[in-house]
Amino acid sequence: MSAKKQGGGFQSAAGLIRYFDEEEAKGPIFDHRFIIIFGIACLVVIEIAKWQWPV
Repeated sequence: MSAKKQGGGFQSAAGLIRYFDEEEAKGPIFDHRFIIIFGIACLVVIEIAKWQWPV
């Protein structure tokens, strides 16, 4: 019974390691400062639009 538990744990961990290795290789990488500045810029544009065209 203990042999089955060891085999299952290793197989599960190996799948997670493969998943995270593939995840790191794909997709764009942005600096955290860019994300914050982009969010603030969007907020400013939205506030100016609300001021210019009130509903």
